[in-house]
Order: sequence, then structure tokens, then C-alpha cells
Amino acid sequence: MKLENAKAQMRKGVLEYCILLVLDGEPLYASSIIKALKEAKLIVVEGTLYPLLTRLKNAGLLAYRWEESKQGPPRKYYELTDSGREFLGELEGSWLELVDSVGKVKSKKA
Repeated sequence: MKLENAKAQMRKGVLEYCILLVLDGEPLYASSIIKALKEAKLIVVEGTLYPLLTRLKNAGLLAYRWEESKQGPPRKYYELTDSGREFLGELEGSWLELVDSVGKVKSKKA
């Protein structure tokens, strides 16, 4: 197994969670979401992001609105719904459990 493949699979596993985290607090358009993820070293391209945003929207976790732009065409801003905020809270608990479990496994190796 190649390291890059394993790393890519790990990133894919947390990408939806990270998108919800990025959108927690303020509506953003796709380019801003990609920028935030890249700053966190989660490299994402539009071809990956848009299907995830659509899936999250169809699940009722995200909503969007169009907003006129001074520098081009209107932009689609995504934001968490109430269900999205609730789901994010549940994911946060699952994430903390996972981090704790991995930490326990790692500590037994030391």
C-alpha cells in the first residue's frame, strides 16, 4: 500500500466533517471553503467539493442562497441548517471518541 493512497483515504473520511466545521459560524461560497481547507492542509478541488456540498444539502444539513457579486457573476453561499448544526455536534462527539480510541491504541505501543 502506498502512503499517499492511505493519506488520501484518511482525508476523505473526515472531509464532510471538516466542511461542516468550516461553515459553522458563517455562510461561505465554494472558493472560500476550498481556501479554508487548503489552509488546513486538506487539499480539495472543486470537482471533489461540489458533490459533497450537494450531498450535504440534499441531506438537509446545508442550505444555500445566491448573492450578487461586485466582481462577477452571483455567488452561491452555503450555510448550516439547524439540522446541520445538530449533526455537527453529533459528529464532534464521534470525532472525540475516535481520537481518544486511537490515542489509547497508540499509548499501548509506547
